[in-house]
Amino acid sequence: MSFGDNVPSVDAAAVPRDAYLLDVREPEEWTAGHAPDAVHIPMSQLRDRAGEIPQDREVYVICRVGGRSAQVTIALNNAGWQASNVDGGMMAWAHHGRPMVAEQAGEPYVA
Repeated sequence: MSFGDNVPSVDAAAVPRDAYLLDVREPEEWTAGHAPDAVHIPMSQLRDRAGEIPQDREVYVICRVGGRSAQVTIALNNAGWQASNVDGGMMAWAHHGRPMVAEQAGEPYVA
């Protein structure tokens, strides 16, 4: 699925260390591995939990490969947030050697 130039995006390697990183994957994906300081709000819960997302700073949205996060980025920007999609999602995050943690025993991985 291509969203073209309508979605602001950033390479996973360029996400600032102190960024507000919103992970919109499902709970089992989050449990397997995620960025240490990411905030987890599954895409399916976004409507009910949007008030938890700050509007005074840029929001970087991430999923597994970038499709769901692109949809969320569009929705957030249309609702008044400043959001960017993380190109390639957690797959790119891991590829670039960005830090990851797991909510389970063992090494974190992208599910």
